[in-house]
Amino acid sequence: MTMFEHDYKNYPELTNTELQTMGFTSPHEQITSNFFATVVKVHDGDTVTLRVDFRDFDFPLRLLDINAPELNENGGHVSQAWLSNQILDRKVEIHIDPNQRVGKYGRLLGFIFHNGMNLNETIVINGYATPFDARNDGKLPNINKMFKEVAI
Repeated sequence: MTMFEHDYKNYPELTNTELQTMGFTSPHEQITSNFFATVVKVHDGDTVTLRVDFRDFDFPLRLLDINAPELNENGGHVSQAWLSNQILDRKVEIHIDPNQRVGKYGRLLGFIFHNGMNLNETIVINGYATPFDARNDGKLPNINKMFKEVAI
C-alpha cells in the first residue's frame, strides 16, 4: 500500500487527519455527525455492529468513554447481555464527537441513545462497565513495560 491508500474493507472509517488528505477517495460516506442506525449485533459491553441506509455494509461502533469487560473476563457476558437486552435489533441514535470520531483500532466511536437514555452512561451507572479513564484502576502496573520505556 502506498502512503495514500487505505484498507476500507477492514477499516471503513478515516481518522480526521486522513479525511483531510484521503476523504475524496473513500468509496462510502464518511460519518462526521450524528445519525440513526439499527443495532444488528452486540459484540460485548462496549462494541456493537450498526446498519444504516446510507451504507451498503454493516460496521462496528465502539461506545465512547467507557470500558466493559472482555467476554473472557469476569462480567463480560453479563455486560454483553445487558446491552443486548437494551438495543439489539432496535433503532438507536448515535452521537459523534467530531474530535474523537475514530479509535486506535479504526472503529467509529460514539454515544448510543435509546428511549431518551445515554446508554454509555447508563451501562456505567448499572455497573456493567467503567469510565474509560478508570479502566486500569485496581490493576498492578506492568513493571517490565515501565522499565522498557525508561530504557529507551
